[in-house]
Amino acid sequence: MAQNTQDDKISGTARSMVLLAWIAGLVFLTYLFQQFIDDRYNPNTELAMAAGPDGVREVVLQRNAQGHYVASGWINAQPVTFLLDTGATDVAIPQSLADRLGLPRLRRGMSRTANGTVPVWGTRLDSVQLGAVVLRDVRATIVPSMERGSPVLLGMSFLKQLEMVQREGRLTLRQGASRG
Repeated sequence: MAQNTQDDKISGTARSMVLLAWIAGLVFLTYLFQQFIDDRYNPNTELAMAAGPDGVREVVLQRNAQGHYVASGWINAQPVTFLLDTGATDVAIPQSLADRLGLPRLRRGMSRTANGTVPVWGTRLDSVQLGAVVLRDVRATIVPSMERGSPVLLGMSFLKQLEMVQREGRLTLRQGASRG
């Protein structure tokens, strides 16, 4: 009888260990799959920080699986995710991010978006950085209707100051030596 009790304890422990191994394996696979999804959404998490000898700074972005240019960058020395949007007049920032960055609300207005006309606040960004490209005193708009966690729309108030060349799924942005 004592032998059966000992065998039952070992069998229960073995089952528990196998169950824990399966759970750990599923957690690990979930992590790997999430990394795969994140890389497909933002293939530009690690951008080069180099400038040429002529003072021209350049960054090359890869298009993501949906055909968009998404990249990691910085606003006022804080990390953000950008979605390049040539249809946006200004850099458009979700209110939750603007609050986290402590951005001032300078002027109230209305903006026409794909989802209709929405109230917005104008602001200025001390610095916007995308790889080696850094611009200062950039006009931006705080958009309360943008969902928390939405990427910052990197609009024309930033992009118009750069030379853009798109070719074969890559977008090259060049900042001349006289800007910055």
